[in-house]
Amino acid sequence: MENNEIKDIITKAKRIVFKFGTNILRNEDKEISLSRIYTFIEDIAKLKKHGKEPIIVTSGAVGLGAKRLNVDSSESMSVKQACAAVGQSRLMSIYEDGFDKYGIITAQILLTEEDFTHRRKYLSLHDTLNTLINLGTIPVINQNDTVSTEELDFYQDAFQVCFSDNDKLSALVASELDADLLVILSDINGLYDDNPKQNPNAKKISVVKEINEEIIQYAREASQGGRGGMKTKLKAMQVITRSGATGIIANGKEPHIIQRLFNPEDKEQLGTTFLPTENLANKKRWIAYATNIQAQITVNDGAKKALTQEYKSLLPIGVLNIEGDCQKGDIVSILDIQGNEFARGMVNYNCSDCKRIIGHHSDDILGILGYKNYDAIITRDNIALL
Repeated sequence: MENNEIKDIITKAKRIVFKFGTNILRNEDKEISLSRIYTFIEDIAKLKKHGKEPIIVTSGAVGLGAKRLNVDSSESMSVKQACAAVGQSRLMSIYEDGFDKYGIITAQILLTEEDFTHRRKYLSLHDTLNTLINLGTIPVINQNDTVSTEELDFYQDAFQVCFSDNDKLSALVASELDADLLVILSDINGLYDDNPKQNPNAKKISVVKEINEEIIQYAREASQGGRGGMKTKLKAMQVITRSGATGIIANGKEPHIIQRLFNPEDKEQLGTTFLPTENLANKKRWIAYATNIQAQITVNDGAKKALTQEYKSLLPIGVLNIEGDCQKGDIVSILDIQGNEFARGMVNYNCSDCKRIIGHHSDDILGILGYKNYDAIITRDNIALL
């Protein structure tokens, strides 16, 4: 795809989610970079005046609180949560004061995994965010680190949280709101084929048409001071490109990066652009990415083929093993015999009953359980392939 075509996609985007990482909100002395934040605010305010619908997902509360309290936020979970409680109000006041100068109202929203995992909460959040946007506000969203259950060591190994960083959170918000574009601003120019901080010959990849195994191998670990890294950013891009939208990873320290991204006259290919690959139905997006995973179901090769090639339901006869604890309606991970996750789905029975019927024909369910809700452990409409 030509640069002009990509620029056209970006400039025509109406609903845009911006994610600001911790490292671009601070300067070299780890202090809050007010000049940079106010530049972001100025550029986003201009976009809004031109009819765009911006949403902000911001990091930085923990770092601000740690600086204010003069503590190390990595000491313990409780210290980090205390830093978040102190820093969040300071962070929000910066956005509120900045946008107020342009006559724009901001709305603070703090989210945890539970706000996505429970379907009713998820739909309620969707309606609230849409209402705020329709009322002309700019939602400013952050993970609620003060009460977040990010570190859930007491859960069984099969349990997975739907997000533990703001990269994934920004993608979930963009997917839920049917955004046209997700812009993740970090302290790197985009995706490289090697670490540019260690290899001066590393080459930036300007356009990614599909996030395949080769692209995933380019990812690196978390950046210093932040919780994410290129791995979490690629996971975010997987969510957004499967939701029918475009994603960008760019350097937030580049002067007026937002203005330049949306300026049709600026022909430089900034950052890395990730093109949409498909457009999953909203419910399947929720199943695939927006819920905590309660258990793991391992299936045989025949069941995997039926799910991935024939788009059939998951019958008990194709299930080999179940790990974890789930209730009817929970989302579980579906693994092949090599242990690779290839799908997720909503179970029709709780895990204890599923374990009793695995390997049996559907006709045997009533005799084994004494009741029968469905022939399948997971029906095909409630399966999302990964």
